[in-house]
Amino acid sequence: MDRNPIRLPIRSCGTAVAFTLRQLQYFVAVADKGSISKAAQSLSISQSAITEAVKELERDLGVTLFERHSRGLNITHKGHQFLRHSTGILAQVSDARHAFSQDENTEGGSLHLGVTSLVAGYVLSDILARFQRAFPAVEVTAIEDSGEYLEHLLIGGELDVAITVISSLRDRLALQAEILEVSPYRLWLPLGHPLSTAESVQLTDITAEPLIMLNMEEIEEATAKLLSALGTKPRVAFRTRSVEAVRSLVATGAGVALLPDLVYRPWSLEGDRIESRDVSGRLPVVQVGIVWRKGSPLPRAARDFIGVAQAQRMLR
Repeated sequence: MDRNPIRLPIRSCGTAVAFTLRQLQYFVAVADKGSISKAAQSLSISQSAITEAVKELERDLGVTLFERHSRGLNITHKGHQFLRHSTGILAQVSDARHAFSQDENTEGGSLHLGVTSLVAGYVLSDILARFQRAFPAVEVTAIEDSGEYLEHLLIGGELDVAITVISSLRDRLALQAEILEVSPYRLWLPLGHPLSTAESVQLTDITAEPLIMLNMEEIEEATAKLLSALGTKPRVAFRTRSVEAVRSLVATGAGVALLPDLVYRPWSLEGDRIESRDVSGRLPVVQVGIVWRKGSPLPRAARDFIGVAQAQRMLR
């Protein structure tokens, strides 16, 4: 364990809570993996070390961080609150280490990055901003294109890494991918729509509604397959490649939309509000991840970028 504990401005029974960075790392790993055994495997340490660290945290905080069950652990509401503090602390420590590491902070190099349109404005910006703060001497060039073309560039060695929708990754033998975010589909509705007050929205409720279809990457194909499985051809009122256009059209009552929660925002550019609802049934999910070519050494800048993306995943 770390010799010098850090202290959060949290008090339990009038006593300041003290814990170590290592305890935080173990706690975050358990929250991420959902079990002690998987967390221990990912960190290459014993299960007993993680178990004891979590118990010490719970004693110090005076709260239950996880509910134990036969298949693993479920994080509690208090656990979620502490997870936000923990990931923030670990991220700040990581940034501080980079800031005071002359070798990493001043070393130049270049990073050739690819990104798909769907995730460019929703996932990349935070990762890229954090990477540039930590490695300001690295020159970053980025290209936005389809997932299929980015795969071609990765395999050809023209890109170092790409952030894309990996649930539709084509060449899994040549490429390595790591999930950064999993986003379920939800129903977008205009304010006051009758379905917004329903206790449970079913897929069959949507087939009668005019549909605003996002014609981008795998989204249109996944939505069409989902609705056609019901035996009814969807009533597509409008097709667009713009998420903002979908938001505006839904807000003005032109139709509803089924889209990943990743791109949901409650306001259109015109200032009109929309709502989102869960839909009963098996809906697809979108997996966003970072991808690089297998079997070839990565440049230092690419390895650092992957590390930053992994840390940002914990924060998200």
